[in-house]
Amino acid sequence: MFSYKYEIFTAAIEDKINKRILLKGERLPSIREIKKEYNLSIVSIQSGYESLILKGLVKSVSKKGYFVDKSFENQFPTSQKQFLPVSRDVDFTSNLELTSARNKSSEANSFNNAVPGDSMIPQKLILRTMQNVIREKGASLLRYYPPNGSEELRNLISDRMRRVGSIIYPDEIIITDGALQALFIALRSVTNEGDVIAIESPCVFSVLEVVANLKLKIIEIPVQYENGFDINYFEKVCLEHPIKALVITPNFHNPTGKLMNDLDKKKLLSISGKFKITIIENDIYGDLHFTEQRPSCLRNFDEHNNVITFSSFSKSLAPGIRLGWLHAGKFYHEAEKIKFSLGRTVSPLYQELIVKLLQNNSYDRHLRSFRKKLNQQAMYLWSALIKYFPESSYFHQPEGGYSIWCELSREINMEEFYNYCEKNKILFTPGNTFSITNEYQHCFRAVFSDYLTSESLILIEKAGVKARELLLK
Repeated sequence: MFSYKYEIFTAAIEDKINKRILLKGERLPSIREIKKEYNLSIVSIQSGYESLILKGLVKSVSKKGYFVDKSFENQFPTSQKQFLPVSRDVDFTSNLELTSARNKSSEANSFNNAVPGDSMIPQKLILRTMQNVIREKGASLLRYYPPNGSEELRNLISDRMRRVGSIIYPDEIIITDGALQALFIALRSVTNEGDVIAIESPCVFSVLEVVANLKLKIIEIPVQYENGFDINYFEKVCLEHPIKALVITPNFHNPTGKLMNDLDKKKLLSISGKFKITIIENDIYGDLHFTEQRPSCLRNFDEHNNVITFSSFSKSLAPGIRLGWLHAGKFYHEAEKIKFSLGRTVSPLYQELIVKLLQNNSYDRHLRSFRKKLNQQAMYLWSALIKYFPESSYFHQPEGGYSIWCELSREINMEEFYNYCEKNKILFTPGNTFSITNEYQHCFRAVFSDYLTSESLILIEKAGVKARELLLK
């Protein structure tokens, strides 16, 4: 089912534009024509065209109608990201300080916190369900739960993943204290200190922190703007280095927002099988898709049990709900021992909360609403960035997740830009925090996980105007 009635026609138009069937300047069907063909109200049709305008695909010309407005020329920066395939120790101290300094969750107009904003959290649903759980379970919530997690919860997660094509057995799932703990367990299960792993670049800074704590060496694999994760570069690296594992977010990668297609997912699995490399798949954003169909996981195509998958409910419900899960597959027994050493059990209250939400479909109902809100905020933020920043800038148009990846001209003094943003409380996450290289000095991440207010849009305008001024210096 589509999220909105109007998507029955906007999806068809968007598909034709992206496939270059409809080209820039071509006239689109009138409101009257759409009404006749799809039996929609005028209000729905106008809302649909408005959504296409916000995506930068369509423009409205007074008294003439709607026209295609997307040009694919110069859509991506011409330069590809290139790294020397050198394994490096992770020294993240300065970046961690920079990240912490900017991570001010109390700021009302923050574009740097990749968690649901207070107004996006289903507070009534969560608190009401918690109260019901406490009444029903009583003192049993004060006892230890099994180290690998509630059997009922593991069964529900397994069933949920099976419905989207991932065969994940309940007995191979471990409930964790959030996604980062799941990643820590996965990496420690398949590597030893000093081993070399591959990571995406740019890479979310929390992953770099985990890698640093485990004293692993990394090789960064560029995520290109046009094609996403550079699979050919990864294969080259595998020929030259003893890679033990790859950590990857194929669905709505943080920070670039890129979505890997199924063909590339299969090719990646083929390479990992050839070189006997374990893939650690972060599917934390998989449920946050803006299109009708949920994207597949790498696990869907894994015929040789080379994939470890983990996820969490923190990004889709509330950041304070520290509950994730890890499907460790053939590494289950090693992962179970590591999990036990990190803590006997995950909060019984959180486990029973998720059980209840999954049992009565409240979680799926919330997701449908949440995705609509995220999609709308993504369009507003992306459109504002396109409108106010220099034309030479690049902004990835998201299809899901939380992030818009931004790159400004190298002629802009980014230190001056960030100082201005800091002074005016415009909080982006600087690109340097996503790598141990200096490749992303002119990049930043903007997050749309909360409602954009009129004040938020004014701040985006101010930042864009400043960027234009600096470009002319």
